[in-house]
Amino acid sequence: MRLNNESLKEKAFWDKAGITLPRFDRNAMIAATTAAPQWLHFGAGNIFRAFPAALAQSLLEQGLSKTGVMVADRYDKDTIDKCFSPIDNLTLLVTLKSDGSTDKMIVASVASVLPMGESFEELKKIFAAPSLQMVSFTITEKGYNVNGQNGPLPDIAEDIKNGPGSPKTYMGRVAALCHERFVRGALPVAMVSMDNCSHNGDRLFAAVETFAKGWTENGSAAAGFLDYVRNKQKVSFPWSMIDKITPGPDAGVRDTLTALGLEEMESRTPGNNIFIAPFVNAEETQYLVIEDTFPNGRPALEKTGVLFTDRETVNKVEKMKVCTCLNPLHTALAVFGCLLGYNRISDEMKDSDLVKLIEGIGYKEGLPVVINPGIINPEKFIGEVIKVRLPNPFMPDTPQRIAADTSQKIPVRFGETLKAYKSSGKNLKELKLIPLIFAGWLRYLMGIDDQGKAFELSPDPLYENLAPNLSGITLGKPDQAAIHSKLESILSNPDLFGLNLYEAGLGKQVEDHFAEMVAGAGGVRKVLSRMVS
Repeated sequence: MRLNNESLKEKAFWDKAGITLPRFDRNAMIAATTAAPQWLHFGAGNIFRAFPAALAQSLLEQGLSKTGVMVADRYDKDTIDKCFSPIDNLTLLVTLKSDGSTDKMIVASVASVLPMGESFEELKKIFAAPSLQMVSFTITEKGYNVNGQNGPLPDIAEDIKNGPGSPKTYMGRVAALCHERFVRGALPVAMVSMDNCSHNGDRLFAAVETFAKGWTENGSAAAGFLDYVRNKQKVSFPWSMIDKITPGPDAGVRDTLTALGLEEMESRTPGNNIFIAPFVNAEETQYLVIEDTFPNGRPALEKTGVLFTDRETVNKVEKMKVCTCLNPLHTALAVFGCLLGYNRISDEMKDSDLVKLIEGIGYKEGLPVVINPGIINPEKFIGEVIKVRLPNPFMPDTPQRIAADTSQKIPVRFGETLKAYKSSGKNLKELKLIPLIFAGWLRYLMGIDDQGKAFELSPDPLYENLAPNLSGITLGKPDQAAIHSKLESILSNPDLFGLNLYEAGLGKQVEDHFAEMVAGAGGVRKVLSRMVS
């Protein structure tokens, strides 16, 4: 049986396979969504398909909404036709529970998936719709980067120069769509980033404002557009915190589905180490907290477990999770997992040194500067992460996946803790394990594991800039003076770590740990065991 609209009519097959079918009229949903779209989402990745799309389905099944979600993605039409059209934009969501059981359901709330380039005119029509309430994003942290050290990046500058007519960049197109909504009557809308980055709404706002300001200054935008973008009563950029682990498609899950009689469950890839399958495997635990600022109304997502609150509370929850209770632990496991030869996060949680490492950076070094947000308890949250979520042997998550884009994650996942220590007057030199993580990351960038074997590094936008600093450093030759000269420009960069690590009194610690790690095979394990004992 293939996954598509037609096969959903074969109820007996799905019942026998233990797969729950959607309980609403999908054709009516698509018609209603097309006529009066309320929710547009950018980013058709696994986290969206497993979480926000499933929330939209819950609204439909509860009778709280008649419309679903329209989705836009950076993929071209050929990729959409290859990955999404054959399954009619459906997703088979497989929830992997820690007791080994699974829940399987068809998520059918997506009305369409549109390529941003070829469907730009159609996206303009969606943005011009008075019914549009929410535009959400899961495009990863790097998706919001529009500025370099000397102003807009070259491709961004080119889009600003050419105006909002036909931008080429992702954020240029998003800003141009906002411009379309403005010229169609300055209609209100909420632009909701759901990405794992600090103050995500501000990052989205800054990206859109960069274009609005540039276009206003060169006269290519309609008069008043910049004021519209800056007017929170018209365009809001709420902060949010999202949490649900959604690894890439797992071969074991695929084989299980195939054994049930499902066909063509293989992953398709548009490139860049991205794999898209008809199914998504994800953990059961999930959180979504959103600042409740929606100038054109919003879907009743509070009925699906979403927590709506004020900005200050979202900030506390986001810092709790991203800077202390989950994401830093993930990054630590990613870096050391790759160095120590692990291929599963759950297997790392059987390693007592690694468990002590994440307990230390979470409970001992992170929690002292976390403010309890009230709606979620930090200590209980981190306990759930360490005792239930990360050890789940049925979650096929890998350190290699999490290691991607680490240079973009460190400033948030650890840098915010450093800044919190400094602002609260705490002694930064008390931190012992966070500097160890920094040293481990630099050791990871050498692309050689703890046994001296080469491994493939995960993609990182700053690798080409960082790699030259590590050239010439070889395993078995821990020349302290050479290490300092190589690492100084990295460790003094506040954009990477939140602070200049030498000024914070941590630079020498990182250098010493790194020197010990490159002293020879087994150096990583040696310093790790010593530091967590």
